[in-house]
Amino acid sequence: MEYKYLGNTGVKVSELCLGTMAFGRETDELTAKKIISYFLDKGGNFIDTADIYGATPGASEEIVGRSLKTKRSKVIIATKVGFGTGPSPNGEGLSRVHIMQAIEDSLRRLQTDYIDFYYIHCWDGKTPLEETLSTLNDIVRMGKIRYLCASNLAAWQLMKALGISERYGWRRFVCFQPQYSLIVRDIERELLPLCREEGLGVVTWSPLAGGFLSGKYHSGKSLPEDSRIGRVKREDTDSWERRATEKNFRILDVVRKIAEEQGKSSAQVALAWVHLQPGITAPIIGARTIEQLKENLSCLECKLTSEEFKALNEVSQIEEGYPYRFIRELSRK
Repeated sequence: MEYKYLGNTGVKVSELCLGTMAFGRETDELTAKKIISYFLDKGGNFIDTADIYGATPGASEEIVGRSLKTKRSKVIIATKVGFGTGPSPNGEGLSRVHIMQAIEDSLRRLQTDYIDFYYIHCWDGKTPLEETLSTLNDIVRMGKIRYLCASNLAAWQLMKALGISERYGWRRFVCFQPQYSLIVRDIERELLPLCREEGLGVVTWSPLAGGFLSGKYHSGKSLPEDSRIGRVKREDTDSWERRATEKNFRILDVVRKIAEEQGKSSAQVALAWVHLQPGITAPIIGARTIEQLKENLSCLECKLTSEEFKALNEVSQIEEGYPYRFIRELSRK
């Protein structure tokens, strides 16, 4: 496992980040502890969770906290705030009230005095951005957070936040966490260029498109009984209705062909593509079992040739659209 500086910070994180969304839900605590231990033994030092992960909000954080109690100083922990965690009218969003309560709850569940990377989980259109950012800045000054990060924002929202922080001299976001895979490449239009321009690290979620790129799905065939995609709601990002398109199956065919030629799995090829993309710090790899973790970690051994990389890029290419093509073709070089 190699390490990269996360954005413009001086912090080195492993080139793969362990996601823990399944902990306390599909993955029991004993298995979760084995997964974390194996990941650390292989050189991983970057673990991602959130205050809503688990069958009940906070369950994943609690498992991570108990698992890392004696190893805290060796691990970079990231968690998130923003989504609803309880019945209270102020139990969600990015208000000062909710953030202040949420950080204390996360620290308690994680059994730590500080959190390395703290993400706002999504945009909150009801709370003034100045309120959110000033609160986060205060918590950094208290020593409870080391770095601020954001997830699931539009480019203009992220840039507005960076501008406000710059204006007031507050701590700014140092990392962005978007969805990114061969199936979902939308961030290439604005968000990835923005992160590169502003020096933000990029830690991507769902690099296997909710498991669609694992290789077990086929056009015209029924869903496997244990399929995660088959369990999610129709409106979910990773639902079968959204994933089972003609273009996506063409992408999957190319992934499967390269995997067969290399003697690798489809998941390893798809993860290798994300891992090798310019500007990506670390894909988040989720694992419900030790076997899944071992397979996903082996993506680092998958070396894509220039021809294979080109084939994957071409089959999954998104429409450039306006004004990006206009600027590329007509602006001064």
